[in-house]
Amino acid sequence: MIKLLLKWLVNGAIVVSSLMYYSNTTFVNAAIAATVLTIIAYFVGDQFLLRRTNNLIATVCDFLLAVVYLGALSYVFDWQLSWGEAFFIAFLVGVAEWVLHRFVFNEELSVVK
Repeated sequence: MIKLLLKWLVNGAIVVSSLMYYSNTTFVNAAIAATVLTIIAYFVGDQFLLRRTNNLIATVCDFLLAVVYLGALSYVFDWQLSWGEAFFIAFLVGVAEWVLHRFVFNEELSVVK
């Protein structure tokens, strides 16, 4: 549970501040978006992929998830977030994910089978 909380704080700081800077969303909407992204990424990326593959694959999938998720939210809610901005935010999330997995959580990195 502590890993999810730490992931939420790190991803939330990146996503909320970036969404508020690049788009016309409110703090509450950005926080909700960051929370949902964190929960999905935690279960898909950390609990499923990271345990079966390695940090690189889980991080790339977290990055792709963030790009698609942010792009979809921007389209649905008309947040005026460009794909380049969504890509940049997702890149920051991906870097943060890699650092969290590698250095903070000290995950044992397995080899893809």
